[in-house]
Amino acid sequence: MTSRSIHAAEKTERPPWRRRFWTAFQKYKFFYLLLFPVLLWYAIFCYGPMYGIVTAFQNYSMTKGIMGSPFVGLEHFQKLFQDNLFWRAFRNTVILALYRILIEFPIPILLSLLVNELRRAWMRKVAQTITYLPHFLSWVIIASIIITFINPDTGFIAAIARNFSLSLPPNLITQGSFRWILVITNIWKEAGWGMIIYLASMAGVDSTLYEAAYADGASRFRRAWHVTLPALSNVIAIQMILLVGNVMRTGFDQVFNLSNKLVMATGDVIDFYVYRTVTQDYKLSYGAAMGLFNSVVCMALLLLANYTAKKLNGESIY
Repeated sequence: MTSRSIHAAEKTERPPWRRRFWTAFQKYKFFYLLLFPVLLWYAIFCYGPMYGIVTAFQNYSMTKGIMGSPFVGLEHFQKLFQDNLFWRAFRNTVILALYRILIEFPIPILLSLLVNELRRAWMRKVAQTITYLPHFLSWVIIASIIITFINPDTGFIAAIARNFSLSLPPNLITQGSFRWILVITNIWKEAGWGMIIYLASMAGVDSTLYEAAYADGASRFRRAWHVTLPALSNVIAIQMILLVGNVMRTGFDQVFNLSNKLVMATGDVIDFYVYRTVTQDYKLSYGAAMGLFNSVVCMALLLLANYTAKKLNGESIY
């Protein structure tokens, strides 16, 4: 029997896809029912509004609607590439993205390693609770805390400066310090929450590996470096891919609540510029063009990060 005939026989013996789908659905019907609300949410709130992308190629008017607004092709994108304020926001977004990747991303990993090395269970629970609690606070509350904390007249830093007879500038949130304020506050808010994923992965590491390393005389640092970190490599790769794919879209709430007119030169980001363009200048189509351009950049970064992680680590999200 030739290979072609064998392949034809296997093809005829294999049940049709409708029967296979129905068999799988009957076997996992409760899982599909649990998945249905999630798919419905994404269909309504994520994929449904995507028809609005067409407004980036129109002079959109709310009175005429999408169907009645005239098409202008790539006119808004041509204006976009000549807009100095957009390129300022793009440059600031890229710089903040690098800060988040190089500085913020390793912090949850280091924090999880430190918490995992605590000997007593109650100490680990207390450390986890304290570190991930700020995640549940909104940026409105955190911005109020930070602004009060660094107030040059009544803040905590001002009180310490007065005790040491030091003078403070009239405003501590300046162009030079604003990016670092964004980085430090975001680490304080989100590092503990990101730590949970790595701690959950550490719980699945085979304890015999630690015992073997201890028998070979490895210190706690060596055990963390040679046992724990390799076990987390797949999770770290996935987290890095997700971060890179979304890194150009983060920071709007933070910048919106912490920024002022004095820090726009270093603190303005694309999402904040889109917000001002739409709500203050009422340039709806121009804002849609900026958002579409940013989404294309995010998709390209996601594909690049996924390809790189797959080549280096063999791990990817698809």
